[in-house]
Amino acid sequence: MTERPPGLAPATVVVAAGRPPRAPGAPVNVPIELSSTYAAHPTLGADGVANNLGYGRASNSTWEAFEEAVGALEGGQALCFASGMAAISAALAVLPADGALVAPRTPYNTSGALIGEVEAAGREVRRVDVQDTAAVVAALDGAGAIWLESPTNPLMEVADLPVIIAAARQREVVVVCDNTFATPLLQQPLTLGADIVVHSATKYLSGHSDLLLGVTVTRVGAADGTPDPWYAALLAHRTRHGAIAGPVEVWLALRGIRTLHVRLERAGANAAELARRLGEHPKVTRVRYPGWGAMLAIEVTGGPADAEAVAAACQVWLGATSLGGVESLIERRRRYPGESPLVPDTLLRLSVGIEDVEDLWRDLEQALG
Repeated sequence: MTERPPGLAPATVVVAAGRPPRAPGAPVNVPIELSSTYAAHPTLGADGVANNLGYGRASNSTWEAFEEAVGALEGGQALCFASGMAAISAALAVLPADGALVAPRTPYNTSGALIGEVEAAGREVRRVDVQDTAAVVAALDGAGAIWLESPTNPLMEVADLPVIIAAARQREVVVVCDNTFATPLLQQPLTLGADIVVHSATKYLSGHSDLLLGVTVTRVGAADGTPDPWYAALLAHRTRHGAIAGPVEVWLALRGIRTLHVRLERAGANAAELARRLGEHPKVTRVRYPGWGAMLAIEVTGGPADAEAVAAACQVWLGATSLGGVESLIERRRRYPGESPLVPDTLLRLSVGIEDVEDLWRDLEQALG
């Protein structure tokens, strides 16, 4: 794969990174490598992890192209996984076992379920309001790791990542940050000192609601070739636990990355305008929007049935879970039993797509009544 020239803007990186080397007659795109088995290599390690050669569970050239592109965007070294939850599970699994785990009080509900399992196994979990920076920093004393989301899903709470990550590093607390909502175009936690970044690449990175994929990103290893220790741990976990991605899904996700910048630019502009108009609507009691990105949440008048009725009345917006695709999605998050009771009953999470903003507004307006 080609090295990314220094100084390129993110809008160029999403198009240029992870391409085949330039040569006469060379393809523009990497091929899909469909093989489970490879000819033996004389330097293959006994565990199949040392140099990623020999068997399809260890490596694939299509993965490598996608990982190069995501790594270039995040400023680190990426590893793809079978799903966002596979990446999250791997990150939680490799964290040091000593010390408390600091976590948001309202993370993504399935992440929260896994954190609950960690707690049930005997580890102390300190749940914090990520918006209360002083409380988060205080919770870091004696902790072993912190799990961050910013914005959180679905309350859209924003953490002061520079301050929190700096405080964690001072205390030698391992930092993991779920960057799915923001994407590397809007924030790069590794540059602030985070140890591991995770994404559900199912969402914005792939962008078309047609695959499941996850990715972790860690810092680049040393100049002598020694890998970052978190990268090595995650690679070993992926190889031994088998949470590997299919090459077709990875190839589709790489193709999706090519339009990430224009998709997010359009969806973000739509979200900003809709947040402004929703804030003036009499049936909307609160708009949760950080001022950037394409995700927002609203709370509506009435009760849970009224919120469900709003989602059901939409004709352009699709009542469905997930997010980050080209289409706009709406759903009441408390309809899921695992959702935190801190999430209001009438909260609707909106994943704003790239449709015409006037069509999106008219649809919401008629649904709100």
